[in-house]
Amino acid sequence: MKTLLGLLMVSAMVIGLPKVNYAQGEAAVPFLLLAPDSKAGGMGESGTGLADNSAAIFWNPAGIAFLTGTELSITHSNWLPQFNLDLFYDYLTYRGYIESLNGSVTASITYMNFGEFVRTLEGGPEPVGTFRSFDAALTLGYATKLGTDWGLGFNFRIIHSRLSDQAVGQEQGSGVATSVSFDVAGMWRPEELNIFGADFGNRFSIGANLSNLGPKIHYIDQAQADPIPTNFRLGFAFQVVSDEFNSLVYTLDFSKLLVSRDSSGQSDEFYQAIITAWGDQTFNEEIRDVVTSMGLEYRYGTPGDFLFALRTGFFYEDPSFGNRKFLTFGAGLRYDIYGFDFSYITTSVFANGENHPLNDTLRFTILIGWGAVPDQVRGFPRGI
Repeated sequence: MKTLLGLLMVSAMVIGLPKVNYAQGEAAVPFLLLAPDSKAGGMGESGTGLADNSAAIFWNPAGIAFLTGTELSITHSNWLPQFNLDLFYDYLTYRGYIESLNGSVTASITYMNFGEFVRTLEGGPEPVGTFRSFDAALTLGYATKLGTDWGLGFNFRIIHSRLSDQAVGQEQGSGVATSVSFDVAGMWRPEELNIFGADFGNRFSIGANLSNLGPKIHYIDQAQADPIPTNFRLGFAFQVVSDEFNSLVYTLDFSKLLVSRDSSGQSDEFYQAIITAWGDQTFNEEIRDVVTSMGLEYRYGTPGDFLFALRTGFFYEDPSFGNRKFLTFGAGLRYDIYGFDFSYITTSVFANGENHPLNDTLRFTILIGWGAVPDQVRGFPRGI
């Protein structure tokens, strides 16, 4: 039992999410909350209101309803570089518009590698072998437009967590668990919007995503099951500047973990927690428990030809609820059907930030996108 609990703690800590840990016992498989792509990663890890590429599978699958064409991408990151461990994750995505379905089908694979561990027996410290630990998820989805201004997206996900390949001593579980979850999301991006005489049509959007809805996951037995990290995201995006060659977009996200436990440590089922998690603390604490992130993206060029982007952002989590604070920077290139993005996290501008495990984290994304309908009107870019 101690061995598996230790591995569960490793699973939580290596993600760099101080609030999701087993001392507090909030949620299992926290890799499902990991911001997976370089574009939103460079914008303060905010993408729920923009969601304009295949990584919207994570941020807001409803955003894909406004996209046409096909896109493939892969993201890689060596995670928590301050630890100098064999930790990395890969994120593969696909989206494709199918006219006969009046929408897009999507798929993604998330793989989080925790490295190699030495196996020992309870009776002594001598190693008796090694094993590798990882978490993985396969996500399948569909997105479609409801009219001209509304998008709707759904995901279904299979989750597999392999923290240990066999039982140790008196432990009954093997450290391997499998579960499922689903997401439901919406986006409003009006083609016509006039506020105080100003035209904001196709330049403003609001998105919401309720993700990781699913049963608890267990490694030992059902009595020791833990909830998966059900999460609510609300995001906004506004195109501040838009002309033939230049675009400046501002994004703002709010997110909250919807996991609720009572004083005895028992957790609510996900269908209960989406309600109870909003009221199991004082109002002031509930507000402080909300994570805020924002970003800017400047793009120069024309979609489908050559495009250059610069990005920056800020991520804030209250000190009493995780205390993650960092700045992000990123850039991107698009030429014809090919694209490249990278992002960088720095915490060194904050107190004790240079030693933070997230400091100096880099993400790299390569993508290919084709068949998108070119922009015909001013507004958010279509496709890659």
